[in-house]
Amino acid sequence: MIAIIDYGAGNLKSVSKALEKLGADSVITSDQSIIDRCGSIILPGVGSFGAAMNNLTELGLDDCIKRNVVEGKLFLGICLGMQLLFDKSFEDGEWKGLGILPGNIVKFEDTSLKIPHMGWNRLIESRRDPIGTGVDEGEYVYFVHSYYAVPSNWNDVVFYADYGVRVPGVVRNGNVIGMQFHPEKSSKTGLKLLQNFLNEAKERSK
Repeated sequence: MIAIIDYGAGNLKSVSKALEKLGADSVITSDQSIIDRCGSIILPGVGSFGAAMNNLTELGLDDCIKRNVVEGKLFLGICLGMQLLFDKSFEDGEWKGLGILPGNIVKFEDTSLKIPHMGWNRLIESRRDPIGTGVDEGEYVYFVHSYYAVPSNWNDVVFYADYGVRVPGVVRNGNVIGMQFHPEKSSKTGLKLLQNFLNEAKERSK
């Protein structure tokens, strides 16, 4: 069973529907005991970093997430959910993140770019990883964001997109994966990435 964390900032139903389409069982929940019993976890999210972190903290889900990550559960953060994994965000101030992945979330500075970065952009492979199985260089995924991750360690980046700067699209460190775009809205490519996540979750549960 996959826990989809509900903290009041989510494209929860669309993620759940995508998993259902792939034949996976999931539960949308903010109950820590249910999350602890699930084999893998997804943290979706749209909205502002500060409000999202406040919600996670008030619900005690920040510690729950860290605990489950330390236990080695496969974890996927999507869009804002990916950004929350990093140390700090400078969205409308300065906010401390979950600190699971080293790096910061910063605003696009190129004034010639349309912000938010919204729409389809192509993935460029940075390194090989099982999460990218079957995804070819140049496949398109759907982004919607005004801030992007600057990881301390570029080796955490599996795929990136070019939008004036290198925008990490898929990041990974051990059992923790992040996708800046919305895989559930990214047609066949997004479903391939989610299927790879599910395949690995299944292997880990054996």
